[in-house]
Amino acid sequence: MELLVPLDSQSPSPLYEQIYQHIKEEVQEGGLAAGSRLPSTRVLAQNLKVSRSTTQMAYDQLQSEGYIEALPCKGYYVCETAALIKLRRVLPETAAKERQEVDRDYKVDFSPRGIDLERFPFNTWRKLSRNTLVNDNKEMFAGGHPQGEEGLRRAIGDYLHSARGVNCSPEQIIIGAGSEYLLMLLSQILGNDTKLAMENPTYKQAYLVLRGGGHQILPVEMDGYGMDVKQLSGIQADVAYVMPSHQYPTGIVMPVKRRQELLSWAYRQPRRYLIEDDYDSEFRYKGKPIPALQGMDQGGRVIYMGTFSKSIAPAIRVGFMVLPEQLLGIYREKAGFYASTVSRIDQNILCQFINQGFYERHLNRMRGIYKSKHDVLLTGLRALEDRFDIRGEYAGLHVLLTHKKGAKEVLLVEQAARAGVKVYGISDAFIHPSQHIFPSTVMLGYANLNEKGIEQGARLLNEAWR
Repeated sequence: MELLVPLDSQSPSPLYEQIYQHIKEEVQEGGLAAGSRLPSTRVLAQNLKVSRSTTQMAYDQLQSEGYIEALPCKGYYVCETAALIKLRRVLPETAAKERQEVDRDYKVDFSPRGIDLERFPFNTWRKLSRNTLVNDNKEMFAGGHPQGEEGLRRAIGDYLHSARGVNCSPEQIIIGAGSEYLLMLLSQILGNDTKLAMENPTYKQAYLVLRGGGHQILPVEMDGYGMDVKQLSGIQADVAYVMPSHQYPTGIVMPVKRRQELLSWAYRQPRRYLIEDDYDSEFRYKGKPIPALQGMDQGGRVIYMGTFSKSIAPAIRVGFMVLPEQLLGIYREKAGFYASTVSRIDQNILCQFINQGFYERHLNRMRGIYKSKHDVLLTGLRALEDRFDIRGEYAGLHVLLTHKKGAKEVLLVEQAARAGVKVYGISDAFIHPSQHIFPSTVMLGYANLNEKGIEQGARLLNEAWR
């Protein structure tokens, strides 16, 4: 192929560095696709009217950084760069806008990611920490089981069965440092040739992790009941990632009929699976919690994932994944050699926290606290009901407000910011911006606010959005 490289003989940068920089940017921006053949150093030198040593130096640098590779008797080719971090060019006006956002002093921040850390059981955690390290327990500092401590896996399994209807043995549970790590592990188990369907909008962090694992991501639209199974059936997906208990960010709770339809889709092909992300199922304020999708599964097709980040604290960094039995052999072959990413000390503390009843008491307490905050927020938002539809209530830790006359999301966010309130648009949760089907919607989380802050925020929003 012919490669045009603009060279500036007046530039202080050496010619080889200009060639290197141009090709590097083309690879990063996608102008040179993975697998593309580059001209030889001799041909490129002739085309650019430079010495061959100049082009060779540029190619050597690109090769050492992994942007291109030299194949014997074939030439130079562009490497696969999906896993490379692409640095965003920040324009001056963009940088100024971002600095302004950081510098803003918000009176109220309705973050959907926060939790109430004021109620963290510090005294209990401190006591269990001392119990774990009593008598110079050297065993806690030795390497543990790669799937996590058996005692903790058993405690998690018992809790999941009683509280969520999940059916599993400790051998099926893998403990890891957060959902991102477990998704990376799962990506390796499934193989990066596996095509993944995801709800759109979705939890963007999961999307980024799975896409970074090399998977082709197929967005599937949602209706009022969750992922559209009819659309799912029309695409060539092997695995579907869903959040049936409280979809993020829409707040939809998937009814039993739709769950059965998803299971039927999985059963129609031998290697189809569902990833059930049960990230905040503990918090439901109306009616009884719907059992986990995994508990309805009679064919071993649901991969169940959960975390203690919402129910205890994000810093705990403990997540868990329940694999169907038929995937255990693949896990041991492809990823069983990885050491556990959670310290045995933290696992032991958490195990005691669950087994001694502290976790259940903490959850019951937090449900009451969050229910009170939830009710205060809905009361404060009544003044906005003439202008906004309110959705996603009665479960989880956030609600959605959609402007009835279609005011743009960016305008709603800016108007709130000028009033000293930070709200969050949901456009970032869409896999492709063009598929944004809620253009007038913002998200309000309330877990990290006290009741006075919630009342103040609702009052300021009512004034800002008149």
